[in-house]
Amino acid sequence: MFCSQCEQTAGGEACYKWGACGKSPEVAALQDLLTHTLRGLGLVALAARQVGVASREVDAFTCEALFSTLTNVDFDAQRFIEYINRSVALRDALKAQVGAIAPQAIPEGPATFEPAQTLEGLVQQGKDVEFEFISKAGHNTDIFSLKLTVLYGIKGIASYAYHAGHLGHEDPAIGAFLHEALTSLDSQELSLEEWVGIALKVGEINLLAMQLLDAANTGTYGHPVPTPVPLGVKQGKAILVSGHDLKDLEELLKQTEGKGIYIYTHGEMLPAHGYPGLKQKYPHLYAHYGTAWQNQTKEFPAFPGAIVMTTNCLMPPHDSYKDRVFTLGPVGWPGVTHLDSRDFAPVIALALAMPGFAEDSDRGRVTTGFARNAVLGVAGAVIEAVKRGEIRHFFLVGGCDGAKPVRNYYSELVEKVPQDCVVLTLACGKFRFFDQEMGDIHGIPRLMDVGQCNDAYSAVQIALALANAFEVGVNDLPLSLILSWYEQKAVAILLTLLYLGIQNIRLGPTMPAFITPNVFKLLSEKYGLKAITTPDADLAACLGASAEA
Repeated sequence: MFCSQCEQTAGGEACYKWGACGKSPEVAALQDLLTHTLRGLGLVALAARQVGVASREVDAFTCEALFSTLTNVDFDAQRFIEYINRSVALRDALKAQVGAIAPQAIPEGPATFEPAQTLEGLVQQGKDVEFEFISKAGHNTDIFSLKLTVLYGIKGIASYAYHAGHLGHEDPAIGAFLHEALTSLDSQELSLEEWVGIALKVGEINLLAMQLLDAANTGTYGHPVPTPVPLGVKQGKAILVSGHDLKDLEELLKQTEGKGIYIYTHGEMLPAHGYPGLKQKYPHLYAHYGTAWQNQTKEFPAFPGAIVMTTNCLMPPHDSYKDRVFTLGPVGWPGVTHLDSRDFAPVIALALAMPGFAEDSDRGRVTTGFARNAVLGVAGAVIEAVKRGEIRHFFLVGGCDGAKPVRNYYSELVEKVPQDCVVLTLACGKFRFFDQEMGDIHGIPRLMDVGQCNDAYSAVQIALALANAFEVGVNDLPLSLILSWYEQKAVAILLTLLYLGIQNIRLGPTMPAFITPNVFKLLSEKYGLKAITTPDADLAACLGASAEA
């Protein structure tokens, strides 16, 4: 087993015996084998495009299958066997179409792979292709580092494209790039500079995927508006929804109308309350329960209802609540009920059979919904406040959360941000400080939740609009990006920011294990990418740079 894709990888190097996330060596091998079959499918898909044959089914499957290999998504070996066999079946069906038009165009290599018929055989094949992938890097660890960066980045792209596809928004350019990037991983001829170029292309295509998902979400549910969200509970039956997929949430809300069940969000579902087409349309979407993904094992046992995991991030469920968890889409855990469609009847039946909350409780409120339309709607007031010196600096503090104590850096930093500064935040990293009372500057909130991790697109649009208003470049704004990362969507977002030329990003809590010192040096020299240090030192550096500008 070799896995270095998440921030909590063992020893800051890689997981070799068992995944820090709870992934078994067998599942790790099957994920590697699935990626190998996707490279074969990608070869055939590219050959098919060259002869005028494109397959939406293949593109959509590639996104879902790649998504299933993200950290904390799918831990079920049986489901990976199904993905592997379907990948090969789609490949062979597409190969037949290509062969009927241009037999000479049919590729070799991974496109001819045949899976074993037993679990043990598949696991061994996974180990073999993993070793082959590593050995192809030879002794050039820097190129291997960038190959891993590309692989992890396209997993992030796939997740966003998967969500957009659920809402009917697709772009064949995304599927084509995923196939190209997958097949490039077998190359032994590309230079370091060429791999850097591919990594930046990942950033470019991820921007397209986030833009596509933004259009899907806002086109379906309206632009988010600032919305206060209760953190308490209401007496009655309850269902908890975690993950990211708004379409899954909408379907559950439809099916629970009039049934006396309150729906609570968890984790990255918090921003759903800001969408008019969800919160205003379905009043039984009541409150937010709990905090970030890594606290599931502490928070879920006390929830007296059914729990739905729509996407990552799933923690290995404890027996105290495992029988109340339902997974959907690419998410899976052995022994946990998986819904093959959006028929939530089993979830609803369980929720009605359970006691629910015995009484109301008031635990305060937080406000979400400060996406680009909401922020740019008050851009004039923001600009004037900056010109008058009432707002000195903006901090974008967001990204993934995780279990390491060093992540307290982010809550401490936000606590120490001066009163004349504004904090924008997004993704689950905000749960370190999302309930802080930070007040406002002449009606402009000092803490604004932009949304989910994919709403980095909104944050970028806010920055670009402010730069245009001030007639400066984005890097000349009084703005500092201080990001936390955990999994592969964060890798894709970082590559997008680098593709856009964003400078002086601070990244933590630790540097990715798959980034070698030479690659980090390259990124540092070209983009000013920095590791976080201490809250006091980083604040002083950011505010000092702002004063100089």
